[in-house]
Amino acid sequence: MRVLKDLFERNKKWAERIKNSDPEFFFELSKQQSPKYLWIGCSDSRVPANEIVDMPPGEIFVHRNIANLVIHTDMNCLSVIQFAVEILKVKHIIICGHYGCGGIQAAMENTEHGLIDNWLRNIKDIYRFHQTKIDALKDKIQKLDLMCELNVIEQVANICHTTIVQNAWKSGQDLAVHGWIYSIKDGILKDLDVCITNLEEISHIHRLI
Repeated sequence: MRVLKDLFERNKKWAERIKNSDPEFFFELSKQQSPKYLWIGCSDSRVPANEIVDMPPGEIFVHRNIANLVIHTDMNCLSVIQFAVEILKVKHIIICGHYGCGGIQAAMENTEHGLIDNWLRNIKDIYRFHQTKIDALKDKIQKLDLMCELNVIEQVANICHTTIVQNAWKSGQDLAVHGWIYSIKDGILKDLDVCITNLEEISHIHRLI
């Protein structure tokens, strides 16, 4: 072990601390995972899913990417959603963005960032859909905050438009899709009042059934 020895030492201390407080924790955890929640969040290192909702390992199934996007051609994300919905039978899918998102900020710039620009074009499309509303704001921070919120709302719609989620609803599965946003400045989650629970709540053109 030539590098990162400190991380292995931290791991041992963490495992020991958990076992001291609950000797059966890892034994019970190893049996199976049965989370009720799928969390789709940003890769930002300051937004750890379990910690900000104060839940232990095993409670949340997590997928993270730059700017918490759900793109219809992203087989990675779609595979996670399918596994969570069809195998784990989660009851809630949470899209959680965060204010001050670097991915959103980069998408709002007229600057080349390399390969990631192809990913960020999905965010630029959201800006195009809501350009009048966003441009009406004069403050750059307000514009960025609004874009972060609109991005979450758009991703909630994208999830609901997948065959995975719609087939779950068709079969009578209890499944809700939520849109939340997190403030790194104070650690508080905000519900964006977007919660879709059935086919009747999405536009007719996007219904596949």
